[in-house]
Amino acid sequence: MVEQLQMRNTILLLSALGLMLVAALAFAYYGLMAHAETSMGVHGWIAMTIGVFFSLIVGIGLMGLVFYSNRHGYDEPPANID
Repeated sequence: MVEQLQMRNTILLLSALGLMLVAALAFAYYGLMAHAETSMGVHGWIAMTIGVFFSLIVGIGLMGLVFYSNRHGYDEPPANID
C-alpha cells in the first residue's frame, strides 16, 4: 500500500513538473515568435554570450564553495571552548 502511494505521488510530481516544462517552453516560443520581425545585432549576441558565460562561472564557483565548506567542516556550529 505504501509503495503504491509513493508511486502515485511520484507520477503526480513528474506530471506536474512536465506540465510546467511544457508551459515554460510554450511561453518562451510565443515570446520569441511574437517579435520575430526584430533582430538582435552582433553586439547584443556578444553581450548575451558573455553574460551567460559569467553567470555560469559565478553559479558553478558558488556551488563549489558550498561543497568545499561542507566537506571541510566550515559549516559546523562553533564549539564552546572553556
